[in-house]
Amino acid sequence: MYVADSRSSKAPAPAPRPGQGPRRPDGGHGGRAAARATRAAVPGTVLALGTVSLVTDVSSEMVSAVLPLYLLTGLGLSPLGFGLLDGIQNGFSALVRLAGGHLADRRGADGERRHKAVAVVGYGLSALCKPLLLLAHTVPLIGAVLAVDRTGKGLRTAPRDAMISLATEPEHRGRAFGVHRAMDTVGALLGPLAAFLVLRLAGGPLLADGGERHGYDAVFTVSACVAVLGVLVLLLFVPNRIQDAGNEDGPSAGSPRLRDGLALLRLPGLRRLAVCAVLLGLTTVSDSFLYLLVQRRLGLATGLFPLLPLGTAAAFLLLAVPLGALADRIGRRLLFLAGHGLLLLAYGLLLSPLSGLPVVVCVLVLHGAFYAATDGVLAAAAADAVPADQRGAGLALVGTGQALARFACSLVFGALWSAVGGTTALAWSAAALACCVAGATLVLREPASPAVPAAPAAASPTDPEVPS
Repeated sequence: MYVADSRSSKAPAPAPRPGQGPRRPDGGHGGRAAARATRAAVPGTVLALGTVSLVTDVSSEMVSAVLPLYLLTGLGLSPLGFGLLDGIQNGFSALVRLAGGHLADRRGADGERRHKAVAVVGYGLSALCKPLLLLAHTVPLIGAVLAVDRTGKGLRTAPRDAMISLATEPEHRGRAFGVHRAMDTVGALLGPLAAFLVLRLAGGPLLADGGERHGYDAVFTVSACVAVLGVLVLLLFVPNRIQDAGNEDGPSAGSPRLRDGLALLRLPGLRRLAVCAVLLGLTTVSDSFLYLLVQRRLGLATGLFPLLPLGTAAAFLLLAVPLGALADRIGRRLLFLAGHGLLLLAYGLLLSPLSGLPVVVCVLVLHGAFYAATDGVLAAAAADAVPADQRGAGLALVGTGQALARFACSLVFGALWSAVGGTTALAWSAAALACCVAGATLVLREPASPAVPAAPAAASPTDPEVPS
């Protein structure tokens, strides 16, 4: 494991030794310089946070992989009821995400921001909720546990992404977020696999008519143990103090107020991103509903259901880093819109008359590519439009809008599924998504205005342009 240096994430370029000559752009000393540049693009802090996310996602995805099956098949919940609980998972964190970003930006007695402290509280709260699933045997209790778990996620997301953006040079943020999301996706890949293995060892998913639930209890127990390990990694290996690699801090060391965070929407670039995140989130069908549609179309056995997220996770893992680097070159907003185009293709395949395993594989690959092109890319684009001393609040604003929109989408889609069926509900969602992609393209057509640093340095003719 890479232990991050808490003092700085930038390494000074070594001077050439006498007689060594200038470094060449290709080969020779230039090859070693390129390797050092690649390592500098992904600081140790990002790798440490990626490890925390990897371990935590194993825990979370173990639960997420079996939860739809447990609620719909085991407890007999209706699609509308499941839409409500799924919306709680995706949207309840929005209620506290703004508070998490604001608290992380506030400075303590030592003058340092509290990003790590708030993140520890968030990860710890989610870890404490996993054992409670062993005691929650009814839908209302499970909903309450999920709400508390999502509260923890809401608290930790903005501080974590703020630490990633602050530790990374602006021109490499797309790549850094891509690396973090790739490591996070390793956990998403291992979580469903672990849930599948635990269910098999424990005797399989039973229940419904008075059957035993020991298979589900085994999954919840293992998930709780893994979640505790993630908190320990965060405490031991993520530095308490992160120096801003972009040198964007203003001269004031004061703590921003909550209304100052809300006032960030006056920044044109951030406001446009927030509007587009909301528009597109309103038509993004949740993962659980998408997997249920895939499972019913292919007719998979219920015991194989936890394996469906593996296709999405595998594609996300392979594409997160290259698409993050591509976003640094062609523009993050452009790739964000293109990612939703990939999701629209996945919806189209599910609605087409084509059938069979190849279609399902293509849908899952497109689903993973959608996340690789949007998740970290949106955070990197938002970070470019927000001053460093309010990075947590700015990222929280965009994330909150997206989470609330997806919460509404889960409720509406669950109601539509109950009323007209899953296929028709997906067709309406696909049509709405196409309209929202067109609208978002118009909103983002104007170039984004980057956040104005307090003390801009003189630009060099060779300084790279940072797309947003």
